Amino acid sequence: MNVTRVLHVGSTGLVGREVLARLLGDARVTRVVAPTRRPLAPTHPKLVNPVVDFDALPASADWWPVDAVICTLGTTMRQAGSREAFRRVDHGYPLQVARHAQAAGAGVYALNSAAGANPRSRVFYSRVKGELERDLEALRFASLVLVRPGLIGGDRDEHRPGEAAASVVLRALGPVLPRGWRINPASRIAAALVDATLAPRPGRQLITAASLAG
Repeated sequence: MNVTRVLHVGSTGLVGREVLARLLGDARVTRVVAPTRRPLAPTHPKLVNPVVDFDALPASADWWPVDAVICTLGTTMRQAGSREAFRRVDHGYPLQVARHAQAAGAGVYALNSAAGANPRSRVFYSRVKGELERDLEALRFASLVLVRPGLIGGDRDEHRPGEAAASVVLRALGPVLPRGWRINPASRIAAALVDATLAPRPGRQLITAASLAG
């Protein structure tokens, strides 16, 4: 499967910025479609940046035809404000993008999910992530990549006190912790997403937090 055109959603987040930079800098990629709520800066010759309302994605837009999708969309309960809003961003938007892109010919979908994703989890966050994975599998992409990081390391635009405190502890204990509990640098997560997308394997591929540990 030859992947040269990639649609990337979630390009303004911590992992998303890393993914976008890698896609734009990779000679194998000829076109990057990055729908966002606000225009990206700076522009790039490969970049197509439609400004969209994710609650009303245009199903017939001429930028949908791509070979693959990388999804790094995601929010937090604090940012979303409610369970309903969180589910819309972390489940509804990624699934709608998957359906539109697949209908236009995409055969590969790579998702930045989360460690512990499980549709039967008692933890709401993990359950939503698991439900998205389950629903993406039901679409039967030729190649589906599920990347499940743990605590993500990097400089975010917004301050998350809980994550910041956990990062301090995990950095101090990192050398003695099991790999699955260590911090996952955003750069490694982005590299895993891009590499798996541009050299896709048939079927479902799972990339765990342990393999992403710093």
